[in-house]
Amino acid sequence: MGLKVVGAGVGRTGTHSLKVALENLLGEPCYHMIEVFGHPDHVHQWHQAALGDMPDWDELFTGYGAAVDWPAAAFWEEQAAAFPDAVILLSTRDGASWWRSCHNTIFEVQRTADEKMPREWTAMANEVIVRRFADGALDEASAVAAFERHNDHVRATAPADRLVEWQPGDGWGPLCEALGVAVPDEPFPHVNSTAEFRAMAGLDS
Repeated sequence: MGLKVVGAGVGRTGTHSLKVALENLLGEPCYHMIEVFGHPDHVHQWHQAALGDMPDWDELFTGYGAAVDWPAAAFWEEQAAAFPDAVILLSTRDGASWWRSCHNTIFEVQRTADEKMPREWTAMANEVIVRRFADGALDEASAVAAFERHNDHVRATAPADRLVEWQPGDGWGPLCEALGVAVPDEPFPHVNSTAEFRAMAGLDS
């Protein structure tokens, strides 16, 4: 049936918590960067997408009800067109706290990726995050400007009747309203803190 939620928010905007929450609400898996680790054959497809050759979205997302986080968020417009009934979900946070989180997690992985990751994985991440998103620069001023530019572009171009803006503190409400489902009788999940990410990625070892 295709995606019901197209995530337009970039990494470190609560996307892992959203993955868990959306899987609860939809009863279907949610695509996230961690899914790429489980599907190494997807790395080439995302790399080619960053170079302009888009995948078959229906095929790539077979079995998934939603997609959030990088690399998918870099192609939210293409996915929104492919799944015209899907909610477009822009997860955000303030630029300063986003930078601190990214600087200590994703961007640190980027800085050391050549030493730890397969070559095509590094090439894909560089194309999606460094070049496509940040226009080649990951210093604080450039990255925060790219973050704000991305969010403003989503707000300006996504159809208003499909767009839902969400911040980590918003919890279940906006998601449940957009999807027309009841609010679960349980706390909203909060996972993948900076400390948890760094431990998972071995950044402090």
